[in-house]
Amino acid sequence: MARPNPTLPSRSVTISCNYCRTELLRYRKGGSGALVKCFLERVTEDHTQSPGICPGCGRQFARQTLIRGVPALKMVGGKVRVR
Repeated sequence: MARPNPTLPSRSVTISCNYCRTELLRYRKGGSGALVKCFLERVTEDHTQSPGICPGCGRQFARQTLIRGVPALKMVGGKVRVR
């Protein structure tokens, strides 16, 4: 499998918790589809203490995994809001 494109997309989105509305990440997202995974190399701001856990309510919003050999966060459906 191919690695993700090394040039960062121009569109930046804010990812927040769907329950407590705490801001979690700023992410450089490519494409117009739903947010399923976040490659860690594209995260520009990280407001979490431990990866995948919301600092406000303590709920798990993502799991750490390797996708195409690159570290990423795989989002749990319905746990995050993208703006």
